[in-house]
Amino acid sequence: MTAKEILERYKSGNLDLTDALQHLSNNGIDEMGFATLDIDRLRRTGLPEVIYASGKTVEQVAQIAERLYLNGIDVLATRVTDAMYEAVKAAVPGAIYNPVAKTITYKHRDDGPGKGYIAIVAAGTSDMPVAEEAAETVRFLNNRVETIYDVGVAGIHRLFHKLDVIRNARVIIVVAGMEGALASVIGGLVDKPVIGVPTSVGYGANFGGLSALLSMLNSCASGVSVVNIDNGFGAACQAALINKL
Repeated sequence: MTAKEILERYKSGNLDLTDALQHLSNNGIDEMGFATLDIDRLRRTGLPEVIYASGKTVEQVAQIAERLYLNGIDVLATRVTDAMYEAVKAAVPGAIYNPVAKTITYKHRDDGPGKGYIAIVAAGTSDMPVAEEAAETVRFLNNRVETIYDVGVAGIHRLFHKLDVIRNARVIIVVAGMEGALASVIGGLVDKPVIGVPTSVGYGANFGGLSALLSMLNSCASGVSVVNIDNGFGAACQAALINKL
């Protein structure tokens, strides 16, 4: 029940004061024993409760997804496995799996895209899993997406070929591994917020994405912000909140 519904039931005499206070203290929380769901998160922050599946069992992911579904909350799970999807789709009919992004999504209704679009630019095909995680999250949060893949600095002319699409976006997410230079390049060419996502793609001296992270943090281009290594989800949430402004 919402706080308003609790108050109305109390006023009508269908709920005594003790029970009303108990409901209010639990409002927005759904205890599952192994998980405590924040079912009020969307109203409070503009972003819903999301399942980070890595480290959870197949059964836990399926049970959380089902509970969100039954609470009328749209379902997004990231870093899932094939087995997790099989379990979730049995509990949440209509759930959609993106095997590249490793995401599961389900929406109770289509609210339609918001204003403008968010561009997601990936340096290489190897960066696609992170870029697709960002793309699925951005769509889930009711934004239109334009994806531009394999336009890294090793062949910079490929980027210029897509520059109009990138410049017309309201927010740009740049996903790059190796030295992570693409975020700085795009940051120097556009007048929109750029969110850099360093990836763990690269040879040994890449240090699992640390070199790309440090390059993006040290960008000389203004207006470039950076999220953690491989965090397409986090970049998408930031971009969606900016696009809502």
